[in-house]
Amino acid sequence: MKHQLPQKFNEIYHKEAQYAFFSPGRVNLIGEHIDYNGGLVMPSAITFGTYLLISPNNDNVFRFRSLNFDENPEVAVQSSYKKDGDGWFNFPLGVIEHFTRDGHHITGLDMLFFGDIPIGAGLSSSASIEVVTSFALNELFNAGYSKLDLVKISKSVENDFMGLNCGIMDQFAVAFGEKDKAIVLNCDTLEYDIVNSNLGNHVLAIINTNKSRKLVESKYNERVEECQAALKALNQELSINYLCDIDTATFNKYKHLITDEVVRKRAQHVVEENDRVKLAADALAANNLGEFGKLMYASHDSLRDLYEVSGKELDAVVEYAKTNPNVAGARMTGAGFGGCAIALVKQDEFDNFSKELNEFYTAKIGYAPSVYQSLIGSGVGTLLVTSEA
Repeated sequence: MKHQLPQKFNEIYHKEAQYAFFSPGRVNLIGEHIDYNGGLVMPSAITFGTYLLISPNNDNVFRFRSLNFDENPEVAVQSSYKKDGDGWFNFPLGVIEHFTRDGHHITGLDMLFFGDIPIGAGLSSSASIEVVTSFALNELFNAGYSKLDLVKISKSVENDFMGLNCGIMDQFAVAFGEKDKAIVLNCDTLEYDIVNSNLGNHVLAIINTNKSRKLVESKYNERVEECQAALKALNQELSINYLCDIDTATFNKYKHLITDEVVRKRAQHVVEENDRVKLAADALAANNLGEFGKLMYASHDSLRDLYEVSGKELDAVVEYAKTNPNVAGARMTGAGFGGCAIALVKQDEFDNFSKELNEFYTAKIGYAPSVYQSLIGSGVGTLLVTSEA
C-alpha cells in the first residue's frame, strides 16, 4: 500500500503530493514501568509507522484524509483549534493548534495519512502521527524547531489537546530512533545514549496478544501510587527524588523501611529493572544477544511476579518462547494486562516460530495472537514522493 500512496493522493485531491514524510512506531526493548520513577528506558524505532503525503492549498482549509479511518474532516484555517470528538484527525489538528499558538501562520494543507502500525497493538501509533505532523509542519513552514522541540510539542498535544496521560518516551523514540540502534533514555533529564543494536541473524518479533486492556489506566495509577508510597518510606533515612536514584544494593540495605510487602515488591522491580537496563546496554554494545535475552526474560519475570502487570496471555507468549531454541529472549512490553510482547527470533526460523506460537497460544488462551516481524528502524524523516512513499 505504501508504494501506492502518491497515486492515492492524486485520486483523492486531483493533484500531485509535493512532500512525503515517515515516522515509525516504537517498542521498548527493556525498562518497563520505571519512566515515572526517574529511571532508564531502552526503546527503539521499528519499521512500521505513519506515512504523510502533503501539499499546500489556496483554500484556507485543512483537509485530513487517512487510508486507515473513515472520517474525512475539513477544518477552516483559524486562530485557534479545539478537539472535535475522538476522531484520529485530532492528533494532527492538535499539532496545528500548537504551532499556531506559538505564532506560526499555518496555511491550508491537503494531507493523506497511512499507517501500517498494527491497530491497537500498543506500538505508539498516536506518537507516530504527532511526530510526523510536527516534523512536516516544521519543514514546510520553516518554524525552526529542534527535533527535541518537536518531541515536546508532540507530547504536549497528547497530554493537553487530547487529554491522554503519557510520558515522553514514545515521542522521543519515534523522533530520535536510528537504524540498528537502541536509545537509553533518562526520562527525568532527557539525557540519552545511542547503543549499537545489530541483531545479526535475529529479527524482532512483535506479538499482539489481542486482549482488550480495559484495566490498564486504573492499574497504572495504582502502581504509581504504590511507588510513591515506597519512596516516602525509604526517605525516612534516605534523601532521594526517585526510586531509580538508588541501585539494588542500596535498596536491599534500606528495604526494611517499606513495611507493606506489596509496596516493597513494586519498589524492588523498579530498582532492579533500572539496573537491568544498564546491563542490557552493555550486552548490546558487546553484541551479546544471549546475555541480552536473559535480561529480557528476567524483566518479564519481575513484571509478572513483583509488579504484577502481566497476565496469562503475555505469560503464554513468554512461556512458549522459553521452549524455542531459536529465541534469544522475550518479554512483555508496554503497560501490560494485554497488549504486546516482543521476542528476538532467528530470522530464518521466524515463520516456524510464528506458526508454533500461534498453535501454542490458541490452545492455551482460546484465540490467536497476531505476530509481526520488524527490524530496528530509523526515526522521523523526509521521503522522496515518487520512489519511497
